[in-house]
Amino acid sequence: MNNRLETSGGGFGSLVTDRPEVWAGDFVSPEMIIPAEGVRNAAGDAVPWEACVTHNNHWGYVPGDTDFKSPAQVVRKLVECVSKGGNLLLNVGPNALGEWPVQSVEDFAEVGEWLRLHGESIYGAGPAELPKPDWGRYTKAGGTVYAHVMEPPIGPLHLVGIPNDSIVSLRWLHDGTELRLASEWVVHAYPGQAFVALGPEDSFTYRLPNLLDSVIAITMRE
Repeated sequence: MNNRLETSGGGFGSLVTDRPEVWAGDFVSPEMIIPAEGVRNAAGDAVPWEACVTHNNHWGYVPGDTDFKSPAQVVRKLVECVSKGGNLLLNVGPNALGEWPVQSVEDFAEVGEWLRLHGESIYGAGPAELPKPDWGRYTKAGGTVYAHVMEPPIGPLHLVGIPNDSIVSLRWLHDGTELRLASEWVVHAYPGQAFVALGPEDSFTYRLPNLLDSVIAITMRE
């Protein structure tokens, strides 16, 4: 049960206080916004939450509303929610015949294909407890950290917050291709820090394999 017996999409209710009411629900449900740092209670403990968002700007069918969120935005906001310990509820308003907007069908097919290849980094995953990198976000499941690379770096990819000696292996999640840590001159000024070579030359800049979000699976030492 969400918290809507007690509050609206604009509030969290007593679930985030030190004395939740019996009708406070199991999770909070911020609407049309994603909390900046997830949701925590008065003691600083993480509270389960779900962002309630529409594909365009309305919950019901509005023919003139064509401001649909792009597949890239949907994927990246889903990743953002997971990286902050939350879930994404994404709404589509069908018309009077029960038909989805064509744009929603096309966009969600693209999102679905991305999830088919990268779902391991989303389903059952959560926060990695690492600093947010400039190029994207981290999620984590078990002993694997997932680097969601949304912007190509100049040269090798800096795995912010991850020491290079804590890494067992690196691979592209979509096809399993192995990657390696950069070790040439371009990273010598950053001893102990992990940089991923995205191609054969450490200092070169390469295109990412997926423009929505390219994911590197990082197997960590125990």
